[in-house]
Amino acid sequence: MRFVTFGRNGAAKLGLVEGQEVADLSAASDVPQSLHALILAGDEGTAAVRKAALSAPRLPLAGLEFLPVLPRPGKIICLGLNYAEHAAEGGREKPDYPNFFMRCATSLLGHGQPILRPRVSEQLDFEAELAAVIGRRVPRHVAKKDALAHVAGYACFNDASVRDYQRRTPQWTIGKNFDATGPFGPVFVTADELPAGAFGLKIESRLNGQVMQSANTRDMIFPVDETIALLSDCMTLEPGDVLVMGTPAGVGFARTPPIWMKAGDTIEIEIEGVGLLSNPIVNEA
Repeated sequence: MRFVTFGRNGAAKLGLVEGQEVADLSAASDVPQSLHALILAGDEGTAAVRKAALSAPRLPLAGLEFLPVLPRPGKIICLGLNYAEHAAEGGREKPDYPNFFMRCATSLLGHGQPILRPRVSEQLDFEAELAAVIGRRVPRHVAKKDALAHVAGYACFNDASVRDYQRRTPQWTIGKNFDATGPFGPVFVTADELPAGAFGLKIESRLNGQVMQSANTRDMIFPVDETIALLSDCMTLEPGDVLVMGTPAGVGFARTPPIWMKAGDTIEIEIEGVGLLSNPIVNEA
């Protein structure tokens, strides 16, 4: 199943994607009214959605105001340097443990919404990434072989980064959390529609139609199952938490000369079987 979160009449709505249309689930009173609520409801929620969708009003997919598929995740845990060639282009060795950092919800935006190039920097970079959404509470010290049973589904993510701020401190947090720099969506795809761990999928970014990054999720150093197992050594993962799984080589800072996103540009992130995430760039007022 494929879901979107969209804005209508000033409220966030949950929709089930059916071809080029969306079944507006807000018209039904007995179904979860957000993706987070649907994830918490488990199989019962999914069954209710299937039934409600039969009579729900249809909206054209192309005309929606897309919001982040999960507007307020509990935790957004990101991986840096999770593709060996990307680590190398930044002058780093292949890591033997993930480079974890966090994003906050105020950095998120939906498909089609403008990424803000901040007033204080011109070094706005793109990063095509796979996002995995936790669907069931992950107990501490979960085995790698059991980890994927806790994933609800996947979406596209653009971990757009303000590089000079990222490098101002040994930790990357500040450069990864500018407002409106984390596009997330447009579609949430349930895990059963994709290969286990979303493994073996083409991932690509295109800036103004030009391919900048092109790789495959099989190239991740730490795949989804191993990442969950490693995190469970440290913390409890809860339904609605998001893991942003790192970016391949080809980012703007590693090019000669560097390529930064600027007002008037359009950046696209596409992952095979997951979807196409596209956002224009505008200058912060």
